[in-house]
Amino acid sequence: MHSKTWKIVGINFDHMHMGDLLRLVHEHPNAEIAGIADEDSTRMESAAKNFHLPSDRIYTDFRRCLEETRPDVAVLCPATGKHALYVEEVAPYGVHLLVEKPFAASLADADRMIRAVEESGKRMVINWPLAWYPPHRTSKRIIDEGAIGDVIEVHYYDGNRGPLRHVADKVEISAEEAAREKSWSWWYQREAGGGSLLDYLGYGVTLGTWFNGGRAPVEVTCTVDAPPGLEVDEHSITVARYADGHLSRYETRWGTFTDPWTHQPQPKCGFVIVGAKGTISSYDYEDRIRVQTEAYPESRDVPVDELPAPHRNPIEHFLHCLETGEPVIGPLDPALCRIGQQIVDSAVTSAREKRTVALLG
Repeated sequence: MHSKTWKIVGINFDHMHMGDLLRLVHEHPNAEIAGIADEDSTRMESAAKNFHLPSDRIYTDFRRCLEETRPDVAVLCPATGKHALYVEEVAPYGVHLLVEKPFAASLADADRMIRAVEESGKRMVINWPLAWYPPHRTSKRIIDEGAIGDVIEVHYYDGNRGPLRHVADKVEISAEEAAREKSWSWWYQREAGGGSLLDYLGYGVTLGTWFNGGRAPVEVTCTVDAPPGLEVDEHSITVARYADGHLSRYETRWGTFTDPWTHQPQPKCGFVIVGAKGTISSYDYEDRIRVQTEAYPESRDVPVDELPAPHRNPIEHFLHCLETGEPVIGPLDPALCRIGQQIVDSAVTSAREKRTVALLG
């Protein structure tokens, strides 16, 4: 039994996933959208309409929103480069925080966020949408059961046609309109934390670290493309080497031929996980994974698990953990996410300096 109705606010609409997260709040039987806030009121119009929010729940000053609504939880979706700033501004209001991926623009920013929340006495989680994909959760279960032995390689390829080709609820934007927005969108600004590497590498290395049992690599090598006229990358390839000599590869791409939620592009988006005694291919949005083991060397299809309530999405999972005191699943845990951020920072440094670097931090 739920003991309360959770008051939740959505602050900053830089990331289109705010609309998706607010929908989860709207649909939760024991949560309500107490308010939304963004300096640009036009960015909140769709959410206000979709969730039937009265005008007194819509703010252009997030501080006033926090002061007047006194929420339990704040969902934050600012540009990556502003994550630390927003967490430091919001945490003192004594609210739990759900920060939309990625963790931060840098390891230093991630540590600022961790400190700010520790000082508030509340909890923070980082939401990686891939953590709610049944194929990847099923893969983690099979790994934990020992079916493929110790994980020795993680191969990751993920992305989409580009962040400007869709808005909340995966509503499509034309290629022509997306091309026009590149000149001003934060997604394409280095200072704001734009680029496919910062957008998607965190997914791969955070879940990869989860699959790896929390082990961190010792060194990282990364290269990125250099699109003419753009400040940021649209394609990156990162190789992580571990103390035992094993390698894992993580590739990010804005500009896939199709979006994986409509038609899987080639290469497919998702993971191939290699263990000492077997392998798993786990692709985004698919209803089965492919498992190869010593008992089934020819490999076999395994239907994905049906995720049980209250562990089907970030809102119901986080609220359940707040009510029960249970730990959140690995990819949401800032401690595990920090290892992912170390790898991301190392990859950024490697790409900039065009050399292999020891794991930073």
